[in-house]
Amino acid sequence: MILKGYRKEIFRPQCNPQFQSLHCIAHLDEDIAEVLPYLNTVLGGHQYLREPPALTLKSHGKLITLHPREIAINALRDEGEADKILEWLRGEINETWEKRSEIQPSVETPARPRIFEILKMLPKTNCRECGQPTCMVFAAQVAEGGRGAEDCRPLSQKARARLKEYLRQFQHAHGWECRGMDAPSDVRR
Repeated sequence: MILKGYRKEIFRPQCNPQFQSLHCIAHLDEDIAEVLPYLNTVLGGHQYLREPPALTLKSHGKLITLHPREIAINALRDEGEADKILEWLRGEINETWEKRSEIQPSVETPARPRIFEILKMLPKTNCRECGQPTCMVFAAQVAEGGRGAEDCRPLSQKARARLKEYLRQFQHAHGWECRGMDAPSDVRR
């Protein structure tokens, strides 16, 4: 077991104290730097920094950044949500550490879908049928895995197939299924 305990700090963002969401910093009792490359492989990290070592994940609808001695989580509903995510992470960290001999560590950040490439495939009418104010906002959501080709109703079948094919190349690199890729829309890491 590499991570035994932590002390959590819950606070509202200083940049805008009126925000309803909370942030959490977990100050770790142990240094987890050695497990970060393994976690990057197992959890499909969003971004990996080598110096100083840090791994950012997009999971549970949150940005989660793991540093050697702390974990930062944004946009939490309440302290209970922080507790659930921290306990999930502690389990993932310890399980990954125990199985590290079976895992190929990675310090690379996987390729990501590009917003402008997605935008090129959209009708660019800003029709708002997807619920977003512009096609650019929709493209950003697709790039992050939150929306898929099926969510743009005006998209032609040919363009929809092209967009799905473009997104398919990223699905395994990230450890998640892209929306509209023959997987339920709630499949996420």
